[in-house]
Amino acid sequence: MTADPDLGPELGEVIVEFVRNGPYVKCSAVHAATGVEVSAIGPAAEPRAVERVAIAKLKRALSQR
Repeated sequence: MTADPDLGPELGEVIVEFVRNGPYVKCSAVHAATGVEVSAIGPAAEPRAVERVAIAKLKRALSQR
C-alpha cells in the first residue's frame, strides 16, 4: 500500500504489510526513501487502528533521525 492520503504528503511513499496471527495482526511500515521500518501489533478486528499506530511510530522514528 502506498500514497495513502491520511499519511500526509511530507511522508512520501510508505510500504505497509499486514500479517495475521490468530486474534492479532502485525502491521509493518517501511519508508521507501530511507528504508526505516517499524511495526505495531494489535487486535485483528482493528487493522486500520494498528496501521495508524505503525504510521505514527514511523513518523516519530523519521523525526528522530
